[in-house]
Amino acid sequence: MTDTVLSLSDVTLTLSGNAGPVEILHDITLDVPRGETLGLVGPSGSGKSSLLMLMGGLERASSGEVHALGQDLTAMNEDQLARFRRDHMGVVFQSFHLIPTMTALENVATPLELADKRDAFDRAMEELQAVGLESRAHHYPAQMSGGEQQRVALARASAPRPEILLADEPTGNLDGTNGQAIMDMLFGLRDRHGATLVMVTHATELAALCDRIVTLRDGRIDHPTPSKNTAEEAAE
Repeated sequence: MTDTVLSLSDVTLTLSGNAGPVEILHDITLDVPRGETLGLVGPSGSGKSSLLMLMGGLERASSGEVHALGQDLTAMNEDQLARFRRDHMGVVFQSFHLIPTMTALENVATPLELADKRDAFDRAMEELQAVGLESRAHHYPAQMSGGEQQRVALARASAPRPEILLADEPTGNLDGTNGQAIMDMLFGLRDRHGATLVMVTHATELAALCDRIVTLRDGRIDHPTPSKNTAEEAAE
């Protein structure tokens, strides 16, 4: 039986807007097995990023349950969620979210220091080397290109060796060359650490590399496709 890493059951998300409540997600039920790479696709405004944020405990479901690694995220308070993400998840945002007053090395080391890892800076340098940025370790974000900043963000997300890696449009702010490089690095980091990867993307070439694609329309899952992992198990 496949080990389920992420499980959402009858999840809805309603946010308050100027004109009243806005329903973002409707009755989402989805399981993600260990080791799968899942692509979340769909038109703008379909709820892809909101669903990713629910998986990471960065947004709280209005109803239903979200489980990660067997833990009920919907039952956790903010401090518990922050500790869970620190210990088990890596998150890569489209807009990088690097700390501008810290060097690349310090940015990557930060989550390790928060987890009281004594070898935080050694591991941070290893991750920068893995994305080809050891020579930029002591540069600040403003001194780096967009592609380099995203590579630092990837290194920071992977440094704690997360079991779950979440990426929100990781190539969205990059040109074709840098986007391809980030794609290669993202899958390379997944393979190095054995993480389950869930990503939101508009890039068809990136989605095509995933084990499974889930399409969202108007906050609902539209025509889910079977996981390659599940199909292989069924064939055995």
